[in-house]
Amino acid sequence: MLIRNFHARSLPGTPDQLGLLVDALAGSDDPLWPVDHWPAMRFDRPLGVGADGGHGSVRYTVVGYIPGEWIRFQFNGSGGLVGFHEVTVRPDGPDRAELSHLLAATAHGTALLRWALVMRWLHDVAIEEMLDRAEFATVGMVRDPIRWSPHVRLLRRVMRRRTPAACVSPVGV
Repeated sequence: MLIRNFHARSLPGTPDQLGLLVDALAGSDDPLWPVDHWPAMRFDRPLGVGADGGHGSVRYTVVGYIPGEWIRFQFNGSGGLVGFHEVTVRPDGPDRAELSHLLAATAHGTALLRWALVMRWLHDVAIEEMLDRAEFATVGMVRDPIRWSPHVRLLRRVMRRRTPAACVSPVGV
């Protein structure tokens, strides 16, 4: 199954301002990744080509990086996904920039069912929360924050029972 999943948000600020947020991914004070609800993004070295890591059980390697503009992570295939995900910053008019996330992969084996029934829904919420954090960092508020659907709440409840507490925070959104 081919997966193409795209999220983007146009935000006030320059590409350089949003680029600083992207460059801080997986750092000690990561302003983008929603660690309050999802496993933290961690790498074996500072963000850059060759860094290995991921978040939770999702493992990937940084295979492309233009500081302040673009970063590509290639899945290692262990979870049944072959492909990549990337974060991009682009100009979007005067004093605006777009922050986007693209996941492009092929799902194999049990990942076909896992993506369709579970991971797609959790992934969409995690990425929208990342975009909410970018909006908060640039504007100081989030105009229309993502809300967890009943389906996502149920999935999180089930996962909390199967995952160590350090990896999944309590459901409260």
